[in-house]
This record gives sequence, structure tokens and C-alpha cells, in this order.
Amino acid sequence: MDFSNLKRPLAALAACGFALTGSLAATLPAAAVDIQEVTSPGGIKALLVEDHTNPLISMKFAFKGAGSTQDALGKEGTANLMSGLLDEGAGDIESAEFQKRLDDTGVSMSYDASLDNFTGSFRTITEFDDEAFNLLRLSLTEPRFDPEPVDRIRGQIATGIIANRNDPREIASRTFRETVFAGHPYARPVEGTVDTLKAVTPDDLKAFRQRTFAKDDLYVGVVGDITPEALGKRLDEVFGALPEKADLKTIPQTQPIMDKTVPVDLAVPQTVIQFALPGVMRDDDDFFAAYLMNHILGGGSFTSRLYTEIREKRGLAYGASSFLASYDHAAVLGISTATRSDKAAETVRLIREEIEKMAKDGPTDEELKKAKDYVKGSYVVRNLDSSLAVASTLVGIQLDDLGIDYIDRRQKLIDEVTMDQVKAAAKKLLSVEPTVITVGSAGA
Repeated sequence: MDFSNLKRPLAALAACGFALTGSLAATLPAAAVDIQEVTSPGGIKALLVEDHTNPLISMKFAFKGAGSTQDALGKEGTANLMSGLLDEGAGDIESAEFQKRLDDTGVSMSYDASLDNFTGSFRTITEFDDEAFNLLRLSLTEPRFDPEPVDRIRGQIATGIIANRNDPREIASRTFRETVFAGHPYARPVEGTVDTLKAVTPDDLKAFRQRTFAKDDLYVGVVGDITPEALGKRLDEVFGALPEKADLKTIPQTQPIMDKTVPVDLAVPQTVIQFALPGVMRDDDDFFAAYLMNHILGGGSFTSRLYTEIREKRGLAYGASSFLASYDHAAVLGISTATRSDKAAETVRLIREEIEKMAKDGPTDEELKKAKDYVKGSYVVRNLDSSLAVASTLVGIQLDDLGIDYIDRRQKLIDEVTMDQVKAAAKKLLSVEPTVITVGSAGA
């Protein structure tokens, strides 16, 4: 849930955000990001990039393992529902007044629940930082979960779930999840269902927060107009009252289920097609080899083999792409496209052919060189082009245990990947029978 409350100080904050974004984007490609490790007096750690160009502070943080996998059976959607409620009243401040204070100070505050993690995003002008950090502290440590906002946010989520019931892409995504991760918490919907949402009470939300928000699963990244000393004090102010240790349920590792064909009959003019293949975990030695291979296969958008064969040469779809998803407890390579129902069989065949070619022969030298150049060059644009993007990258570095020097090392890691390594990754991941899901007209 993202409520970007920027009213009275909107012009000033927008100007600061734009200027800070511009200064970061201009300086980062030419020089390494100066990342500092900060430890508060109370022992809370964070990564900081100081930038005093403008009076703006951006923060991202994550509670690792506190995502929807922690939802109780029959109460799926708890984490996601809570993500929409932490700024709907806290302490002795009710929802409307809390929102007004966010508006009056130009504070941007949002929360999100994914499969693995619960994350927060926060931005303030330094002029209002005392009030802003206090509101953040309250939202994390003293949320109210009053009946009116709980029912309202629950209703909004349920409305979205109902609206998506007949959406082919949503059906395909749900079928993908339930097939590939059958029997595992990853098979359950992050947003829950209409029925499971009804079962979630304010007491459930309170218990979830108390059990999952703690110092030992907390990772913080900060960018902007703040010194390490000042940040240390803020970390203790905001997070100091959290428990020392989280009480997280153990989630088992799982392997994606292959060699399944699941057709879903739906009377729509287009058929959505999804493939699932084995992926690679983020800490695997062959991660970048697999990443580059996937970029060439379908992750490179307009330059990928799948896009070229399916869109450019034959006009069968608006696009075709692949992705690597490396979760905490599983990894999967997915392929997705949508085409006219009478062309679905042909499209499935073409995807299979491209998978087989890559598994057998790997990429060409030119493809690998272009992939390396693109993957290196696009990193700044995607990960370092704004203060919040940099803060998010700092959190990601910690979640994946990549090391404080990762941004400096990344290009070298990519350059060192050999053709033999890419071919080996292609053979390993693509030489299995994939799971194939289609959602469209019967007989497609």
C-alpha cells in the first residue's frame, strides 16, 4: 500500500527529490557509491549514503522472512492487509489525524508484503524530520488497527481480488503459483482470498506484527541529508522498542515442480502462456552465468531470442519474456506471453524450440557480449537513479548478503563470466521438461 502524502510541502519536496535524483544519477556512473556502515548506540545497523545536496532523507527497510509465508493457514493475506494499515492510525492518533499529519509534513510512507519479506519506504524533508521520524516510529511500534480502517482496507483488497477473478493473466499467475509450488507456502496468494481476509481480526494483525517485527530480522538503507551520528540516534528512536528476536515460523526449501501441463479453459480471444523451469538461488556460484543466459533468452526485452522469434519475426504477440525469480526458499525461471487462441499451439512450440536451442548450443559470442554490456549499464538506471532506489539497493545488498562493496564488484563479476559457464547454466536449467500453463479457449 502506497499513500504518497505530499500536499502542503509538495513543491519543495518534489524539487528536492528531482535535484537529488539528478545529482545521484550524474555522479554514480563515474564514481563508486560511498556506502557507510552505521551502528546505532543501541546496536541497530544500517547502510548509509550521505548526500547533503538537498534537505531530503530517504529510507528503505525490510523485516526478512516476515512476508506472507508467515500468514496462518486460513488467514492468508494477513501480512498484506497489515501493510495497508500501519499508517492508518498509531499511538493516540486516529486514522484521519495521522493521514493529516503526513500530509502537513509532506512525509511519504508506505509498506509492502512480499512472499519472503515485509518492507517499508519512508521519505521526509529535514525541516520536518522530528515529526516525520516520530510518525514512522508510531506506525511500526504502536499501530492501532481500529475497526473502521481495518474494514475499509480489507474491503479495498477484497474488491481487487473479486475484480481479478476472470482476468486471464491473474488466473495464469495463480495457476503457476499453485502448480509450481504446490504444497508450499509460496503457493498461497500474498493478498489472500475474500474468505481468508474475513477471518483476519485486529488481534491477528497485532500478533503478526509483534511476532515478525524485530531487530534481528531488520535491514535498513538510508540516503540523503543526514550524518552517521544523527542516523544512529534516529535508528534507536524508530526501531529501538522492537523485540530483540523475531518469532518466525520455519519455511522449508522447495524445488519447483516440473513436467506438468495445465490448460485452463476460459472464453477469451487471447491465450496466456506461462512456462516454468528450474531457477538459480542468489548465492549460487553460477548466478550471473544464469542471469546472462536468461537475459539473452527472454530477459532482454526487445533484443531477446523469444521476443525476436515470437514478436518480431511472426507477430504472434505484443511481447514474450523470461525472468529469474530467486526467493529465499526456491528459485524458478519463468517465461510468459499471450497470443491469439488459434496461435497458442504454435507459440508454445516456438518457445520450446528456443529453450532447446539455448540448452544445446548456448548463446553466441556477440549475444553474450551485448548481454554483459546491457546488464552492466542498466544497473545504474534501474537501481541507482533516485534516493529511494539507492536506499532499496542498500537493503537488497544486505538481504542477499552481497557485501558492502558489491556495487564496486558487480561489473567485475559479470565480466568474469565465461561462455562455458553460460552454456553450462543453460544446459542445467533448460534441459528438463518444463511446466506449461495456458489460460484461454479450449483446444487452443
